[in-house]
Amino acid sequence: MEIHIDRGSAVPIYLQICQGLREMIVTGKLPEGFRLPPERRLAQALGVNRSTVLAAYRELKADALVDAHVGRGTSVLARPLPSHGDPGVVPLAWRQLFSEVGGALEDPLLRDLLELSERHDVISLSVGLPARELLPLETLRAVNEELLSEVGPAMLLHSPSEGITPFRATLVDLATTRGITCSLPEVIVVSGSQQGLDLVARVLVQPGDAVVVEEPSFFGALQVFRAARARLLGVPVDGDGLRTDALESLLARYRPKLIYTLPTFQNPSGVVMSLERRRQLLELAHHYQIPILEDDPYSELRYEGTPPPSLKALDAHGYVIYLSSFSKVLFPGLRLGWVVAPRPVARQLVLAKQAVDLHSSTLGQWWLDRFVRAGHLARHVVQVRQAYAARRDVMDEALRSFASTSLTWQRPTGGFYFWCRLAEGMSHTRLLARAAERRVSFLPGAACFFAEGGEDHIRLNFTFPGPEEIREGVCRLGEALRTVASSVHQRGSHGGTPPIV
Repeated sequence: MEIHIDRGSAVPIYLQICQGLREMIVTGKLPEGFRLPPERRLAQALGVNRSTVLAAYRELKADALVDAHVGRGTSVLARPLPSHGDPGVVPLAWRQLFSEVGGALEDPLLRDLLELSERHDVISLSVGLPARELLPLETLRAVNEELLSEVGPAMLLHSPSEGITPFRATLVDLATTRGITCSLPEVIVVSGSQQGLDLVARVLVQPGDAVVVEEPSFFGALQVFRAARARLLGVPVDGDGLRTDALESLLARYRPKLIYTLPTFQNPSGVVMSLERRRQLLELAHHYQIPILEDDPYSELRYEGTPPPSLKALDAHGYVIYLSSFSKVLFPGLRLGWVVAPRPVARQLVLAKQAVDLHSSTLGQWWLDRFVRAGHLARHVVQVRQAYAARRDVMDEALRSFASTSLTWQRPTGGFYFWCRLAEGMSHTRLLARAAERRVSFLPGAACFFAEGGEDHIRLNFTFPGPEEIREGVCRLGEALRTVASSVHQRGSHGGTPPIV
């Protein structure tokens, strides 16, 4: 198998490998059923990283040229029939035509997790969604009828890119309840916090710029910064949040463009950054003149104690861009979030948003504006706090019953997740396969690291499944853990090496 790699080419190496294999497949040199070399073996032969070969195999799989099965490797599928009866036409290599930004979007994890939420045959402990059965549909129906009679067709027309004025005024008031002082021009409505992340990256980050992220961190944010071609700098998180002692040397050496943090009920770890660390972080940002993007989707979901003030509330010098969302508490399908940013940044974010989607859902903004103003949101938050605290306790108890020999964890005081460490020697790759056989899903910890790490952790959600589903899901996960632990013990007894999965 001859694959030529031009290391001086602008075409990424994984795409060169993909194209070489593609040509051999479509020309018949690699027949149907041919088993491609394992990623590690081909990587050694070509002198590249295993992840590069893995990316090439993913491209081929996405084009339906190969298929991969655990334990059987990657094999060539039946050659696609030529279009229009012309045997000389080769399938168009769409992925090689993608732009640099499009080509950076290689990880389908977020899409796959959202798809899992629709499946009724899988107990999902992986998705970060609120409970469906707790959504206040009757209240929404009543609010909708009020708005139809009072606002009428305006609910269904275009609206300003920064959001409708009444809703933004409501958000100013909501920010005030969180200790944040801001004015109307500083508030922008976005299509969920994911768009807020994307807009900030578009406005502030150029390819090659350094961005500081926590390790672990929200995988959706890592995806955004990768797409922006940022150079990510990881700072570890401990029980008090982002380690400011490790941060300072990075700031001095690399002068990054942005610091991204989830200081309150961090995703995935659930950690709350201490007040002392928050002040240290702000002092460092002020000293090195680096803006902070504070992502705060979970602060309303506290089950005990009182979290410290937000970074935005503590910042007296306009260094913090504050991002929040309604998706974790209420109606995630509306895709509405909000940003509070210094006026120069806010203006640029609005211009960037105009180019992306013109404006967020007008109907959704009118709904949420009335919902918040009428006090429905505050009452709903009280209800879900109680329900989620109970579900958290159900998961804690289930983990103690079914998984305590294979996992360690800290009971979270808020948010959505348990961040669990696997017993020594266990692989989340094997665990994924065993859990899938039992129709239960979790988020692998490696998804929350931008380079290496996290293989010894998994993230479990306790808000989306009901109490009985949580018990059953953790029971199934416990069975999968015991199966993997047994195989680890057997390998250790025989001195063997783990297979490549």
